[in-house]
Amino acid sequence: MFSPNLIAGAAALLDRFRAAGLKIATAESCTGGLVAGLLTEIPGSSAVVDRGFVVYSNEAKEHMLGVPAETIRTHGAVSEATARAMAEGALEASRADVAVSVTGVAGPDGGTPAKPVGLVHFACARRGAPTVAREVRFGDIGRSNVRLASVRLALELLEAAAAVRL
Repeated sequence: MFSPNLIAGAAALLDRFRAAGLKIATAESCTGGLVAGLLTEIPGSSAVVDRGFVVYSNEAKEHMLGVPAETIRTHGAVSEATARAMAEGALEASRADVAVSVTGVAGPDGGTPAKPVGLVHFACARRGAPTVAREVRFGDIGRSNVRLASVRLALELLEAAAAVRL
């Protein structure tokens, strides 16, 4: 399902987390669990992956991760504020040291002029460090391509979090 390069990158990431004694949680909306799916494709990933949250609906974001309803009402489900709340909520609801979140408009529907298809917000929270957020506009490159590009970027954010010295 995943390319050999993506699997190799995920395996290297898990090795770094294992060596550092760190655990990962994922909080995914538009990727529907693909980040967790990629990580758990690697044998031995249970030593690093604590859990994954697929929070496709706003209600799931609120109930499972504690994203404030006001944040979603004010900023929308696809926003930096929601991505940050998702990542931080995943840390709170898990035993992970690092959590990555993904929320976006994968398409082909759902885009607006302000939030077009291909807009994805990411956040990565690490205990004891500031949460990092990122917005990417992949463009209308197709639903599967937006989702896979989002998985790649989520891995990059996890890589950066592993490198943070506390």
